[in-house]
Amino acid sequence: MDNKEQQNIELPENAFRELKEGEEYTPIMKPDRDYPQVTTWSVTWGLLMAVLFSAAAAYLGLKVGQVFEAAIPIAIIAIGLSQATKRKNALGENVIIQSIGACSGAVVAGGIFVMPAIYMLDLQADFFKIFLAAALGGILGILFLIPFRKYFVKDMHGKYPFPEATATTQVLVSGEKGGSQAKPLLMAGLIGGLYDFVVATFGWWNENVTSRMIGFGETIADKAKFVFKVNTGAAVFGLGYIVGLKYAAIICAGSIFVWWIVVPLMAIIFPDTVMNQWDPTITATVGSMSPEDIFANYGRSLGIGAIAMAGIIGIVKSWGIIKSAVGLAAREMKGKGAGNEEIIRTQRDISFKVIAIGSVATLLITYAFFFFGVMNFNLLHATVAIILVAVIAFLFTTVAANAIAIVGSNPVSGMTLMTLILASVVMVAVGLKGNAGMLAALLMGGVVCTALSMAGSFITDLKIGYWLGTTPKKQETFKFVGTIVSAATVAGVMMLLNETYGFKGDALAAPQAHAMAAVISPLMSGQGAPWILYGIGALIALILDRCKVPALAFALGMFIPIQLNIPLIVGGAVNWYVGSRSKDAAANKARVDKGTLLASGFIAGGALMGVVSALLKFGGIDFDYSAWWANHASELLSLVAYIALILYFVIATKPSKKD
Repeated sequence: MDNKEQQNIELPENAFRELKEGEEYTPIMKPDRDYPQVTTWSVTWGLLMAVLFSAAAAYLGLKVGQVFEAAIPIAIIAIGLSQATKRKNALGENVIIQSIGACSGAVVAGGIFVMPAIYMLDLQADFFKIFLAAALGGILGILFLIPFRKYFVKDMHGKYPFPEATATTQVLVSGEKGGSQAKPLLMAGLIGGLYDFVVATFGWWNENVTSRMIGFGETIADKAKFVFKVNTGAAVFGLGYIVGLKYAAIICAGSIFVWWIVVPLMAIIFPDTVMNQWDPTITATVGSMSPEDIFANYGRSLGIGAIAMAGIIGIVKSWGIIKSAVGLAAREMKGKGAGNEEIIRTQRDISFKVIAIGSVATLLITYAFFFFGVMNFNLLHATVAIILVAVIAFLFTTVAANAIAIVGSNPVSGMTLMTLILASVVMVAVGLKGNAGMLAALLMGGVVCTALSMAGSFITDLKIGYWLGTTPKKQETFKFVGTIVSAATVAGVMMLLNETYGFKGDALAAPQAHAMAAVISPLMSGQGAPWILYGIGALIALILDRCKVPALAFALGMFIPIQLNIPLIVGGAVNWYVGSRSKDAAANKARVDKGTLLASGFIAGGALMGVVSALLKFGGIDFDYSAWWANHASELLSLVAYIALILYFVIATKPSKKD
């Protein structure tokens, strides 16, 4: 692009609407021209972003149970780097940096949702096993998705909103025009990072504020089993802002339903009952338990059932898409779908023959991994395992892509829970039980979970590339490299955090992994499972779906601890507030967009400094602040700091004179 062209960069008018008959979409980078994309610069920085954000996302995901999408922060950093070095025609390079770097969030989601359960259940898994499960799952997700690229990003142009891809695309376009988004992002990253760092490392104030800090709150928690909690971290607040008020409210509603309705009601209805039919280790009556214990023993199981049913609902609703996409891929394989567009640079994929060979090879390597490393040379067990993994991963790939395309949220947790339940039942049926069975099922779940997470993330990258005009083949090729690097990073960080904090205490929430452990342990150890609670949760999901309420969001709220959900609605409320202060819609949008940059900074800064804090503790630099946190004054100080953080955020979103 010459300078004049660069100054006039704009997305075409038909970028976000359905095309009229005979109308074609022409991206910013014209199909008949070549642009810098895969270079030493873009690959190097992309891999560096993959390492940094894998470490950051792993910490945040294990801490709060939510994995942030790294696409926007990485895109902004790429823009800042290209502007700082005065690189010309950097749009294509920035897309590649973002695409490679975004492997981080996808691999992390796959890893942290399942792998910590291995440690929670006292099973043995070394770096190599965790790395292979994540890497093979990510590669399968890429391979299974590529045949569906044209369907989702081209054939369905304007029919799917792609919220995450839209935001990232707009950031990349504005950056190429000379925008200055990097500065507020870096400032917010510094503030959010230091804010979370002093809490995690020095414990200057409590990380949670609870209703127990006042006498009345203590009383109603003990007597009525009613408790209010909020995590005051900068990263979690930023996550809530990006999620937005509507979606955050649904998640929070699920949490409120369990914590403020189900938990107190159970104490009222079963005050003197010991409910342990599926878990003999439960010896206390429901009425004698704390609200936290009632939630852990009973409430969370409702959420598990709801998540599983939400996954089933997603598959049923997506069946037509699966059939259409498979048909399109089959036509391409036969050469019937190939036309002149195959010559066009912006529609050039990796050959379907290469994809087919790569898929078979990856499945064979996965089979060998199961046979030699997991199933103790048992041919039957390894064969059953690979069939389950291949079928489930392929079917759910389209579900994941469809979910991302429509709402920007991937129901990985629900689908993985279903995988674990199915894997456990099937593996027990073929004779694999106990600890060996649990390890096998969890590693199978890890492969599937990473595949689905990668598929959802990658469809976002491909849509960004479609709008801007990158070459899909180049994105696809280097996505494999980013996946392997991210898998190695996640495996290393996970083992580091396990050594530093452990996954059995409260330091790392890892709520999804807890749910996985809760599901698989009774199935594999010969105990029962709370099928009644699962069934009630599933029924709730069905009712919610009939009422047009996003069942998955509500279900996630049901089993993620309340202190991690309340901040989401706080951040969402701030998003609504800053976006409704002016009568000028454009001014409101500009302020919300600036808030998105600040929130991304909070997330990235807080998560990265969390990893630094973990490294310090791992190195023996650990401050004991447990006595201070036991004092309710630490919660009061936390509340003051939290209010100050929010006020800074609101003020910082106001447009400057330069804007």
